[in-house]
Amino acid sequence: MRYDQLVLSFGEIALKGKNRQMFSDLLFHRVRERLRDLPSVKVRMPYDHIEIDLNGANGDEVAERLRHVFGIQSIRAAIETNLDLQEMQAGALKVLLGEQANRPIRTFKISTKRKNKKYPTPSNELNHLIGAHVLRNTEGIKVDVHHPDLEIKVEVLENRARISGRTYEAAGGLPVGSAGKVLLLLSGGIDSPVAGYQLMRRGATVEAIHFHSPPYTSDRARQKVIDLAEKLHFYGGDVKLHIVPFTEAQLAIRDSLPESYRMTIMRRMMLRIAERVAEQRGALALATGESLGQVASQTLESMNTINEVTNLPVLRPLIAMDKVDIMTIAKEIDTYDISIRPYEDCCTLFLPRAPKTKPNREHANRFEKNLPIDALVQAAVDGIETIDIGRHEDSMDALL
Repeated sequence: MRYDQLVLSFGEIALKGKNRQMFSDLLFHRVRERLRDLPSVKVRMPYDHIEIDLNGANGDEVAERLRHVFGIQSIRAAIETNLDLQEMQAGALKVLLGEQANRPIRTFKISTKRKNKKYPTPSNELNHLIGAHVLRNTEGIKVDVHHPDLEIKVEVLENRARISGRTYEAAGGLPVGSAGKVLLLLSGGIDSPVAGYQLMRRGATVEAIHFHSPPYTSDRARQKVIDLAEKLHFYGGDVKLHIVPFTEAQLAIRDSLPESYRMTIMRRMMLRIAERVAEQRGALALATGESLGQVASQTLESMNTINEVTNLPVLRPLIAMDKVDIMTIAKEIDTYDISIRPYEDCCTLFLPRAPKTKPNREHANRFEKNLPIDALVQAAVDGIETIDIGRHEDSMDALL
């Protein structure tokens, strides 16, 4: 059936205090950006939700666009009637029959909320009156107030009634841009795009940095990372991708250090470079897709030694997640098939046969004396190529 309206319910925004308006304004702008190519669709925001007048647009298609916008907990499709009881009864019946055409419905429930307290009929009585009308005009349908196949919500407003039946689950979280900027170390693997998604869901603006080592890593590996950044762009708005030429640093590490410490020193070099970029870009933290104990560089001892070289927080959203759980999210957000393309990134180059799982800070510092650290970092930063994935972020600046 054709619904008149979508009602977007806030997630955690509803729990915010004095700064709630900032979160809701940002979410409102995100919704308008997502629907900017649908001029007939009108968006407005009362205090505790967002209303979208469809004006003939397909409600399923609009809802599919919006359910990935962070900050929205759920989306209800609704029709509107006047406050006449017979009109509300007819509207509820229309909703049930429309939903029944799409899926089996054997039980239903009417849930009425009177926001207009001047309306003379109490909510419980409206439940009975509207429910009885539906029962009289259908066959094989029963009321189940505990576990109905369909809950029909009736809202009695000041000068209209809103009746909703279809509900779409949305992403929840907080609107992107409400929690500061993070620089994500984006590899071509499964984990780091999921980490970026999780950070966006918590309101962070994500920029990405990728370490590329031609000719040892191919243009196809580079394109793979660009495609992953495109996926993150879909969920979180514009993403700047900083591609770092890492060949010189990686060869210096290979040729100057004990094999068992190469991975540790390489990760320390990456954090040094990422910190420089973060400072330039106004990012308040670095982020990785690391999961505790997954590989040699992700033990607590390794993280402790690697983290020594940066003063920025290093966020690890996946730290306590199993690989299977990470893969499940990657499939849900459509990054998995990109991540498993058989093109190696720089982390797979020159892998030691027996990497150190419990590296020592003092040893790492001593080994690094064999490297021109500052020169390698500067050369990498000077050679960075930045790619803008999307071009609408400037329109958000006034809200931040």
